[in-house]
Amino acid sequence: MSAQKGKDLLVKIDDGTGNFVTIGGLRTRRLAFNADTVDATDSDSVGRWRELLAGAGVRRASLAGAGVFKDAASDALMQSVFFNGLIRNWQIVIPGFGVVAGPFQISSLDWRGEHASEVTFDLALESAGALTFSPL
Repeated sequence: MSAQKGKDLLVKIDDGTGNFVTIGGLRTRRLAFNADTVDATDSDSVGRWRELLAGAGVRRASLAGAGVFKDAASDALMQSVFFNGLIRNWQIVIPGFGVVAGPFQISSLDWRGEHASEVTFDLALESAGALTFSPL
């Protein structure tokens, strides 16, 4: 994969009708995948080296972003989803790679404002079910 523009990594949320809306104004974003390991080491493990049980750990994804809302509608959608504790389907479009899609819950939503600047927000999502990957 050749170098891609960071601004082309898109974060989209299902607006409740099956239509995906791009969360606008994200200036930074990070998507991380993690998997817990299950230690299967026992007294017969060769040389007492740790053994892991393949495919047994919990997998999860987290997404973090920061930016400005592009309009009142996207701001209202994020507030509604957060304050109602909803789990929605999201799409993360990774340029030149693919689309990660599935249910996420907003785990953190912060607003910040500086005296001589615009109001910004920080957003954190945690996966809430099985995710899919579709190559571009």
